[in-house]
Amino acid sequence: MANLETSLKEAMAIEGAIGVALVDYSSGMALGSLGDGGELDLHVAAAGNTDVVRAKMRAMEMLNLLDNEIEDILVSLTSQYHLLRPLTTQSGRGLFLFLALNRGRANLAMARHQLKRIELVLEL
Repeated sequence: MANLETSLKEAMAIEGAIGVALVDYSSGMALGSLGDGGELDLHVAAAGNTDVVRAKMRAMEMLNLLDNEIEDILVSLTSQYHLLRPLTTQSGRGLFLFLALNRGRANLAMARHQLKRIELVLEL
């Protein structure tokens, strides 16, 4: 099991990582973040992407997809990928990992795989 600081450092080691945050999607607050902030304000991104996660959760509820869980949400920008991964562990309910990647340097499939592995060992 890994603590939050270790998990954020592992996420930043993903090829192309710009920044990462663990976000409470009921409040929009980042509980922890890591990144240089030169390309992206992580606190603004955390708050803004909270609306994306909430909207998808509501849509799933309206579609009666309650037996499904969101693995991740991908937002593709011209120069970045934004991965939103709601935590599925009991202690992680209501939280999501936000990972911003440089699109030119990132391997999206590997980033998704690595973020899933980080989520599984994250201890809160």
